[in-house]
Amino acid sequence: MTGRDAPAAPGRAFAGRVGLVTGAGSGIGRAAAIEFARQGAAVAVLDLDQDTAAETTDMITSAGGTASAVPVDIADEDSVRAAVRRTVDTLGPLDFAVNNAGLASHHRQLDEMTRAEFERVVQVNLVGTYLCLKYQLPELRQHGGGAIVNVASNGGLSAIPHAPAYVAAKHGIVGLTRAAAVDYADGHIRVNAVCPGPTRTPGFEQVAGGTGMVAQLEASTPLGRLATPAEAAAAAVWLCSDAASFVTGVALSVDGGRRA
Repeated sequence: MTGRDAPAAPGRAFAGRVGLVTGAGSGIGRAAAIEFARQGAAVAVLDLDQDTAAETTDMITSAGGTASAVPVDIADEDSVRAAVRRTVDTLGPLDFAVNNAGLASHHRQLDEMTRAEFERVVQVNLVGTYLCLKYQLPELRQHGGGAIVNVASNGGLSAIPHAPAYVAAKHGIVGLTRAAAVDYADGHIRVNAVCPGPTRTPGFEQVAGGTGMVAQLEASTPLGRLATPAEAAAAAVWLCSDAASFVTGVALSVDGGRRA
């Protein structure tokens, strides 16, 4: 039996499977990598920051899981190609991937941004996701299928004030997700997106610290609070699981009802 058809023990839905998570050194990516490993997967922890990637890997292995830290710059094609290859060579054929790495936008209106600032955000968030898909999809197709989740944002479904590059890139990720879902369905590959609302990641806490941002966002969220990284990650894990076997091309909001 392969990892795809072997029965999994209760609570170990990913036993025998191999996956990678980009931006897994912190926040949603770290939470996803830890949860995949807890459910039995061997996980490649991809991040530009090798110190935080090593921390995530240590957290997984110290709990009895299997993980390998892999350096990657998702804006660089050679780096992405090498990271996917290293994942497969180290852990085995790829069953799933979560493309979480990205940049926040500069908090300025469009006419206040330089072209270089705009292009950098788009290069990392949108082109970086394209590059990840470019090298992940053939691996999945070669070994009989699998699942990919791209982490977009509620900014991929509606506007966020003063974040034009981020919103443009995240809308692009949603479109890229839908296109890939249609084009690769015949290879038994599902491609979905998770669109978190404000989430209490380390990056968010750094931006929000000392401001009234958290209280303002909580007041405008029907559930009355912000998401934790684990809650956003849980949606990505579910979309990669067999429980979501007929779900593809979806952009799933995880936002406490904000868009509603």
